[in-house]
Amino acid sequence: MMQGKFRGFDIATSDKGVATITFNQPDHLNGTTQAIKRDLTEALTQIQMDDDVRVVVITGTGRAFCAGDDMSGRTRDWQGAKALVPDLPRGHHDPMGTYEGLRTMSQSLILAVRALDKITIAAINGLAIQTGLSLALACDFRIASSTARLGSATLRFGLLPDEGGHALTVQLIGLAKAIDFFLRKRIVTGDEALQLGLVHEVVEPEQLMARATALAEELAAGPQAAMRMLKRSLYNAAETTLQQAFDDIAIRTAVTDYHPDAREGVTAFREKREARFS
Repeated sequence: MMQGKFRGFDIATSDKGVATITFNQPDHLNGTTQAIKRDLTEALTQIQMDDDVRVVVITGTGRAFCAGDDMSGRTRDWQGAKALVPDLPRGHHDPMGTYEGLRTMSQSLILAVRALDKITIAAINGLAIQTGLSLALACDFRIASSTARLGSATLRFGLLPDEGGHALTVQLIGLAKAIDFFLRKRIVTGDEALQLGLVHEVVEPEQLMARATALAEELAAGPQAAMRMLKRSLYNAAETTLQQAFDDIAIRTAVTDYHPDAREGVTAFREKREARFS
């Protein structure tokens, strides 16, 4: 079971199968570093293979969900935190280093969230900027506090949204809105994000974790094999032809129709009771 304090975040897993990842560096607005990105990517890999975890919630502490990469240069104190992977020696010191660093660390983290078969929920408690925005958009569900602020803002520094959030934004709200969002350097409120289609719902700050936990437990009680198959088919349908999407769901149905959960679901319906999925 995934539990503990790691570099930049904590993980707690409930007995209902909900793993909550909480960024724990509020003094740095939960800004990400190489160590945080690498450890979080490894943690997601372990969560993928952990049968005790059914749903993942990602949130932050303090004023930020995650305010992007930490550009302050201040040294972090990792005392008491477990390192999951070693640091890499090379950084963004030349063009190839930047390219390789983005592919190996920043983009790999966002892809790890999107590739997770288990359902993911972003509980956006505050600032979700650049990497924080991309992390939230890579999740399957996004619940924002009314005090949240979401944006990229990289153009304010003459930089690009290089970790992949631009593509996720286009998928969610379309090209025209994405152009306005990025080129005008917009940082939007939770309500504005809801209107744009960037988040699913907005709640008051004191209700955020209760709402995210309730949704997570609802999803955790569902038929996990079928839900994970359907999640992947939905994302595939967004990126493939109609014929490929039809074929994809047919292949997955050939698996799920013979899973014990399918038999339990039919039996529970006939017996007029709640299903008890594996």
